[in-house]
Amino acid sequence: MIVILGSPNSADGELYSVAKARCELALAEYARRPGWRILLTGGYGPHFNTTGQPHAAYLRDYLVERGFPAEAIVEFAESATTLEDACLSKPIVLKYGAPQILVITSDYHLDRARYVFEREFAGTGVWIEFSVSETDVETCEFDLASQKQHEREALAKLRQRDDLWQAGNN
Repeated sequence: MIVILGSPNSADGELYSVAKARCELALAEYARRPGWRILLTGGYGPHFNTTGQPHAAYLRDYLVERGFPAEAIVEFAESATTLEDACLSKPIVLKYGAPQILVITSDYHLDRARYVFEREFAGTGVWIEFSVSETDVETCEFDLASQKQHEREALAKLRQRDDLWQAGNN
């Protein structure tokens, strides 16, 4: 199963370049894996989608407009964060019995996405791979430097919390 992680869209539902790059990568990956299902993430949130429909619906529309088979798309994981991406994706992946997932995200988001998904799927037997799209600084509609800083800080917090939890349970 291919899991496409959500990212910001405009107030009128237009996908930003980051989301489009992830979708284009997913189309290429699907061509190498015909028959795989697609799980789209992204619901609502003040920092990425304030429209009347989930971000995943915009991803679906973009993919289908480019010829992707709608029937290959499973239900959405209507997440608001990377933690929810993994947490809400897990029962869907397990429901479909997918032995392997390919998580599609962006270069700046890979480290945190890997950490979160590997932690969430630990012990499930699901093999996880990642495929990343490159973020074009020239076309990115948000402050990429700030986003990269956010990613570093969020990952550090997650690791610190996990270390504290481990120390308290030993």
